[in-house]
Amino acid sequence: MTEFEPAVTVFFDVTIDKEGFGLFDSCEGLGVEVVMEQREEGGVNGFVWQLPTRLKYTNIKLSRPIGPYTAKVATWFTEMTSQVVMRTGAIVAMTSERVPVATWNLNGVVPVRWTGPNLNVDSPKAAIETIEFAHHGFLPS
Repeated sequence: MTEFEPAVTVFFDVTIDKEGFGLFDSCEGLGVEVVMEQREEGGVNGFVWQLPTRLKYTNIKLSRPIGPYTAKVATWFTEMTSQVVMRTGAIVAMTSERVPVATWNLNGVVPVRWTGPNLNVDSPKAAIETIEFAHHGFLPS
């Protein structure tokens, strides 16, 4: 019997339409929720019907120090000014040895927000960028 190793991740490798967008060190918002609708039925006083209606996917935020791939993010946003194109994407959680732990394939990816670094000479820190994007669900692996 093999022992279970916990999924300790250090990096998140991101691709959009199979084009590399580099490694990120923070990933938030991978999630899905079933939206429930409540219906009350006359004469049934013991409960309220809970009916599943649709899936709602949360926006994903990725952060990292700025670097060579920052320009690709800027280009992606610039392309959105002329035409909105939904793309496919993938996020691969990796260990420090770059061994994949889990992969999420995404459908209908659209960039929502990019936040650049806070630059201050009084408190030198790594210049961090954050990109947020919406998507329309997970694709099979």
